Amino acid sequence: MPFLGQDWRSPGWSWRKAEGGWQRTVVFGDHPNKIDVLCDVSGENLFVGAVSEPANQKTLKDICNHNTKSQCDFSDKWIYVQKESTKERHGYCTLGEAFNRLDFSSAIQDLRRFNYVAKLFQLIAKSQLTSLSGGAQKNYFNILDKIVCKVLEEHYNPRLIKELLQDLSCTVHALTKGVGKCVLVGSINVWLLRLDTIHHWQLQLHNLNIPKQMSNGTKFCDLPLDTHNTILYKFSDASDIINLGQAIPTLHMLSENRNLWRKLCLFHFSERQFSMNMVLTESGSVDWKGLYFSLQKHNPQREHYGDTLHFCRHCSILFWKDCGHPCTAADPERALVPVSPQHFIDLFKF
Repeated sequence: MPFLGQDWRSPGWSWRKAEGGWQRTVVFGDHPNKIDVLCDVSGENLFVGAVSEPANQKTLKDICNHNTKSQCDFSDKWIYVQKESTKERHGYCTLGEAFNRLDFSSAIQDLRRFNYVAKLFQLIAKSQLTSLSGGAQKNYFNILDKIVCKVLEEHYNPRLIKELLQDLSCTVHALTKGVGKCVLVGSINVWLLRLDTIHHWQLQLHNLNIPKQMSNGTKFCDLPLDTHNTILYKFSDASDIINLGQAIPTLHMLSENRNLWRKLCLFHFSERQFSMNMVLTESGSVDWKGLYFSLQKHNPQREHYGDTLHFCRHCSILFWKDCGHPCTAADPERALVPVSPQHFIDLFKF
């Protein structure tokens, strides 16, 4: 017959071996091993039984939990991705657990990973926000706060973060408006507070003014045309090319180059897609710029990031490549697969 009561061996307690057997170690502030300190001045227990608490303490605890930054700190920056129980392992890995374990808070400080993390956050905001646990949601908004602060301080890629906040605002607004029709983790007041925070972030980014660089040295417009052209060919985003072309007339001329847009089309789309959406000019030549925007409407673009998460097919472990993981494969490099943001989401769909 299964044991249905609270198991004294359950995780959460710390035990030490004594002469008379095993004793539970209680640590509360600076008073270890003293149950008396768990009572207030009036002698009323803050903890009744094992996990219950008085109602007058619950409101204060909820406020503290909401204002407290996430304390998830794991020494291992990798996670075993498990979708079903086996004889060796029981349970499965969730998106929220992976989100807490992979140290995205430090990843946003690396410019190679910033766009990758921002795109992942955008996908979570669109469809996976309610699948996160309460702790993972708190961690999500704490890291998002750091992302906004980084953009405000360093003026790095504000357009991407504006799109992320717009999608997140729409999702949270729909969740709070349809409360009762969907399952929300936490109080409705917490979600309304989060919505106000998102609107505050949007206002900060809207009022962001990038100061003009005051320098007596060589300026960007002083560089030779070949250097300007080389820089334009390094871009993989059409918006960056168009925005740079609006700076000076010379850059506008270079940004309209047919070969530049042809290379951009070849980078993002296949020749089969070209044949189905060919756009010709009046002279009969291919309008590569028009073809790019035509293909963009109906086809996904190729994603390009400086650094991504990797998945080891031999160990079924998800990790940052710089951090590594305990691999037992004979040739670990051949077992690695780069993980796109959408692939990351798909790994945890059951």
